[in-house]
Amino acid sequence: MHDIRAIRENPAAFDAALSRRGDAPMSSELLAVDAERRAKITAAEQAQADQKKAAKDVGAAKAKGDEAEFERLRALVGDKKAEVAAMQNEAKELDAKLTDMLARIANAPAEDVPNGADEDDNVEVNKWGEPATFDFKPKEHYEIGGVAASMSFDTAAKISGARFVYLKGAVARIHRALAQFMINTHVDENGLTEINTPVLVRDEAMYGTDKLPKFAEDSYQTTNGWWLISTSEIPLTYSVAGDVLDARDLPIRLTAHSLCFRSEAGSAGRDTAGMLRQHQFEKVEMVSITHPDESDEEQKRMLKCAEGILEALGIPYRTVVLCTGDMGFGAKRTFDIEAWLPGQDTYREISSVSTTGDFQARRMNARFKPEDGGKPEYVHTLNGSGLAVGRCLIAVLENGQQEDGSVKLPEALAPYLGGKTTLSANGELV
Repeated sequence: MHDIRAIRENPAAFDAALSRRGDAPMSSELLAVDAERRAKITAAEQAQADQKKAAKDVGAAKAKGDEAEFERLRALVGDKKAEVAAMQNEAKELDAKLTDMLARIANAPAEDVPNGADEDDNVEVNKWGEPATFDFKPKEHYEIGGVAASMSFDTAAKISGARFVYLKGAVARIHRALAQFMINTHVDENGLTEINTPVLVRDEAMYGTDKLPKFAEDSYQTTNGWWLISTSEIPLTYSVAGDVLDARDLPIRLTAHSLCFRSEAGSAGRDTAGMLRQHQFEKVEMVSITHPDESDEEQKRMLKCAEGILEALGIPYRTVVLCTGDMGFGAKRTFDIEAWLPGQDTYREISSVSTTGDFQARRMNARFKPEDGGKPEYVHTLNGSGLAVGRCLIAVLENGQQEDGSVKLPEALAPYLGGKTTLSANGELV
């Protein structure tokens, strides 16, 4: 959420940041509501002072035995009390209106984020590995001989409908192995703390991590009010909501493997084949809570953690910095990592690593005590996929596919697969 004081101080800079995202200026509208709100607060404070003075005069009139003055002042006290209550209620309503307006405005992009309209304007910043050449036309993951029998979309549709998948046997085990490999790498090598989070959260957690109110339709809500998480970024980040942390405890680095749920609103017709875009999927998430001075370097560190997973698996990838028109709502800067998928003959997103600055921290009031003893400041929050498990499974299967329908698996997964390194053409691990 934006700081209204910063908007007051430099409305032109605020509008310029919105313009970079392609949004209309908002400062004049926000400041008009803010000015009205502040005027009501000032008027309420003056009326309250008048009420207190009149209350004192009531006592004095009673002591003098001036019945007429006593009655007049007592009526004045009642009038002022009602006036104060009305003004305070109006100020409260205006405050709620201003907060709601601010909550629907996207984060300001960092100065070094490239301007652009959409994904075509993203800028490549890194590339690793060379896409393999095949002596045959590579297939998409669900078409590979050794995979097809263990990846059923028809069975999933019978159970749940479209955009679900039913994995079994060796493919289900490879999927699980990938998640275990990612978590172990982040804990043992990257120094993150593993968390097992709830997948049902309250409104406050969704709001604090900028998923509400603007993107309610992208998520699933239960009949009793809980929300199914679209990413474990939500419970991991919201774990520090309302806290005043010690600066010496920063950064806090967390990771979780969880189920994720997305309605995929507005994505009709996109990536309908295979398991690239699902309503239910698994992801290993990374979250960092940092000192503001360290957040840019922390984002680079998190990016290396995510890229390292793909390098260990031998999956070619490229990293792009998203332009202003392609960034997510809460992001200040985002790097996307795109894995090479031979079956599609293109790179596809497998991780996004974003810094939100203090955007989320303001929404959930997460602060830290500076070491010099100054007043509490807002932390910075960062999140990144490390990685999307299903999409990583796709990349492993497509990059390792052989002409006979078998799949050579990354050596890094062997310890999680009983030493097996191949998915045979008949769907068994050998």
